[in-house]
Amino acid sequence: MTKPGITIGVFGGGQLGRMLVQAARKLGFKTHIFDPFDDTPAGRIADKQTISPYEDMQAVTNFAKTCDVVTYEFENIPVIAVEQAARFTAVYPDKFALQTSHDRLIEKTFLRDKAGAPVVGFAPIETMNSLSGFMKKYGAPVILKTRRFGYDGKGQIKVDTPRDVKAAFARLGGTDLIAESFAPFVREFSIVAARGREGEISCYPLTENVHKDHRLHTSIAPADDRQNIGDKAHAITHRILNALNYVGVMGVEFFELEGGGLIVNEIAPRVHNSGHWTQDAGCTDQFEQHIRAITGMELGGVVPKRSVKMTNLIGDEILQADALAKKPNSYVHNYDKRDIKPGRKMGHVNEVLEEK
Repeated sequence: MTKPGITIGVFGGGQLGRMLVQAARKLGFKTHIFDPFDDTPAGRIADKQTISPYEDMQAVTNFAKTCDVVTYEFENIPVIAVEQAARFTAVYPDKFALQTSHDRLIEKTFLRDKAGAPVVGFAPIETMNSLSGFMKKYGAPVILKTRRFGYDGKGQIKVDTPRDVKAAFARLGGTDLIAESFAPFVREFSIVAARGREGEISCYPLTENVHKDHRLHTSIAPADDRQNIGDKAHAITHRILNALNYVGVMGVEFFELEGGGLIVNEIAPRVHNSGHWTQDAGCTDQFEQHIRAITGMELGGVVPKRSVKMTNLIGDEILQADALAKKPNSYVHNYDKRDIKPGRKMGHVNEVLEEK
């Protein structure tokens, strides 16, 4: 059992970092946030914060020396920051998980070759001819993506016909791209899971996800498993976590196909938007689970007592927070972001659908 009072460092001061701070405090731990910007949602409630670029190695060194363990709240943290911190303290998840998720080509190759996970056809794209050849091999449409720095639908284009190749190629910059064959899915879902420092794994139930404007809109869990794919999805998730020697909570996004086939779309080496429902489901929430995993504590229970629908509050939807909180069985989580911007995640609301 980890002693109370240790300090957990978090790279990133956004809403996920904020909820990690809240979970750490509940378990009796202190927190130290590292972020390039001041007045962040996490930094405002943490015990300590360092405001410095992630590339400032001296600042990272000083930060790491104050922490008993370090984690991160989003996957676009520079690998060099994690490498530097790991010289002075434990960092979970480690740099291998971060490096794998940084590049869609590396990620897809890892999933297929190391984890034995089902993925769509894919190939690196450096020329228009290679994109045209990929479309001939796999058929239209194809999804063209940047290999790095894509999230919430950014950095990707659906290429419907050979006539669209030139425009799509130019729009994404024409270099460091990946093409993926189209998956004719009937549903998108995720598995949020945790792996502890001794290799123990706990998976939450199937979570059904609906996207709007390429951004997660709602998640419902436990999801209906009409094609009996839950056990298979959990087994694939186990293989991914073990192949990475992962420690912490991870989100694994899937496509469900007609007939029960599965495709892994992508992985996120952190607490995940589709796991926010766990906060009001009567089980250990994903943020506490992550803290438990990285500190070596026993993992908490993942069987929910309640079915929950999570809805993201985007932009000025946060202005509805008070009204939503007054609804029966509804719980609003406000990220306390200073500026309301279109497309920005400002909070979420969990609606309890039924008791189990």
